[in-house]
Amino acid sequence: MMKLGKEIFKVLEKAYEPDTIIERKMGRYNLAFKTNDFGRPVLLFVGKADESGKIKGERFVRRFVVDTSGKIIKDHWDNKGKTNNNR
Repeated sequence: MMKLGKEIFKVLEKAYEPDTIIERKMGRYNLAFKTNDFGRPVLLFVGKADESGKIKGERFVRRFVVDTSGKIIKDHWDNKGKTNNNR
């Protein structure tokens, strides 16, 4: 299973336009991630894009643990395994 590296984390730490899918190339990998209502990436596909743009690689899901005031206590990414990116 693939682990996320420091360079990918730098991209995923930023806030983006809410509720969108963002695609970019990073080194030898193609990335596609979906943002939540707050613009934080929450679903990530990492791998090689085919001719139609679907990424064959691995899928990650971001989990947040939030306290009663809405402050994020814990933030981590779970590897959900291989994917063909059926966005």
